[in-house]
Amino acid sequence: MDTLTLKIVFFAGIVLFFFIRYPYQQQNKKNQITDDRKTSQEKFLLVLVFLGMLLIPNIYVFSPLLSFADYQLPETVSIVGILLYAISMYLFWKSHHDLGQNWSPSLEMRAEHTLITNGIYKSIRHPMYTSVWLWCLAQALLLPNYIAGFSGITSFAILYFLRVSNEEKMMLDQFGDEYQSYMQSTGRVLPKLFF
Repeated sequence: MDTLTLKIVFFAGIVLFFFIRYPYQQQNKKNQITDDRKTSQEKFLLVLVFLGMLLIPNIYVFSPLLSFADYQLPETVSIVGILLYAISMYLFWKSHHDLGQNWSPSLEMRAEHTLITNGIYKSIRHPMYTSVWLWCLAQALLLPNYIAGFSGITSFAILYFLRVSNEEKMMLDQFGDEYQSYMQSTGRVLPKLFF
């Protein structure tokens, strides 16, 4: 598969990402925030992910600036990348859909926030993180460039490992034993196979 086709597929996914998220962003603006845990670190991590998953890949897609770091991939790898990207987008949509008005882009709780334990959340606590991990893997397989291909997984790994424990602490503070029990019956980003 030629590089131009892969770039088009990747950019189409970015457009779909914004199309999926837009209504939830609009709803989130109406929410009354009762617990805001955004720190300077949180803001930095979000900027880092923006750079690694959106800005740098789009520089690669729309300009030759990063072409010095290109390499070749077999076509089968590109097909796997497209499949992972499609699964990622489905999980991204499903996790937003199932969260509904409980979705927030950062570490914050809203008035009347409820613990969602149905839909995709019945077996995975953080399916949106799962979708982003898949996106980052797909990015590495769709963009055969050492910088643009791996900038997503690098930046998101930093965010994930620094943020997820803070998010789970916030949920424990809000929902207590209910969330503790939920943690024991679900996997963080993959379903629990053994109970």
